[in-house]
Amino acid sequence: MDRNTLQSRAFLALLIGVTIAFFILLKPFYGAIFWAATLATLFWPVYQRILRRMPGRRNTAAVLSLLVCVLVVIIPLSLVVTSLVQEVLQLYARVNTEGSSLQHYYQQIVAAVPPQVWALLDRFGLNTFADIQPKLIEAANQALRVVSTHAVSFGQNTLQFGLAFALMLYLLFFFFRDGAQLTAMLRDAIPMDERYSRELSSKFSAVVKATVKGNLVVAAVQGAMGGVMFWAMGIQGPMLWGVVMAVLSLLPAVGAGLVWAPVAIYLIATGSILKGILMIAIGAGVIGLVDNVLRPILVGKETKMPDYLVLLSTLGGLSLFGITGFVAGPVIAALFMSIWAIFITKKDEGSLDR
Repeated sequence: MDRNTLQSRAFLALLIGVTIAFFILLKPFYGAIFWAATLATLFWPVYQRILRRMPGRRNTAAVLSLLVCVLVVIIPLSLVVTSLVQEVLQLYARVNTEGSSLQHYYQQIVAAVPPQVWALLDRFGLNTFADIQPKLIEAANQALRVVSTHAVSFGQNTLQFGLAFALMLYLLFFFFRDGAQLTAMLRDAIPMDERYSRELSSKFSAVVKATVKGNLVVAAVQGAMGGVMFWAMGIQGPMLWGVVMAVLSLLPAVGAGLVWAPVAIYLIATGSILKGILMIAIGAGVIGLVDNVLRPILVGKETKMPDYLVLLSTLGGLSLFGITGFVAGPVIAALFMSIWAIFITKKDEGSLDR
């Protein structure tokens, strides 16, 4: 092995080692970096539009773009999160105070079931609801405890959250101002043909926009409509259930129906027949159609992922990255599909061998 080869390998090993160490160093800030990059990608057209009106003033354009982002996304989201935490804690305190409130609701539903239905269930050996009642109530209580624990943890980590939030805004400014140069530098640094790196860069931008707009906007609209419906009908915790419906909207076919459908059944079973029927009509006829109407508009056909992949990637992202995984999971999955699509296309063209 000659001296030049040895030096090249030593430099490559040093480069890899320092890069790994650098990424480990940044690990506590992955969430802030990810959200800053995501918001910069989403609001990049806004920054470019402002910059065209004031050429050469990149700092001013970046500050104005940052203000737009704060007003449009961050402030409304902060208000929703604050209200959500308060509702979760109030609901948990109310359940602990009332003690058997969940059991009371369960017994109301059971009492409203006609005797003919119980006879039919008994004939098929399915009349075992009394046996599973304690397990259902305990599961509901445990789920509520987990959610409330996370809410309390969120409140206790206000300082940590504030620091991450400030770092995200700081990075967002520089991603706006230096985004073009950073993207060009990354393309040059990647050991890949310029055609592939440019195509991958454009795919990444399209995937982030499509994923965030197609999933988060649809989820937010469905959750907001569901929360307003619950509020108008006097259901306790409308903000909480609206957020739950927003998360469940990622589930194919059923989605938000996993929340409003049982509530509608409960309303009908307890005598509020008009409210229950109205909830079913709004849930199926309005909330259920949002996905079919908005998603094709917000997501291009070339970047749309199958529903099952959205579900799996979202759940996997949440388990690995926490709340950041709500976006990071689908983005990683969409990038996986895009990269393999590029690979297959280039392979069929025979350009990978050149």
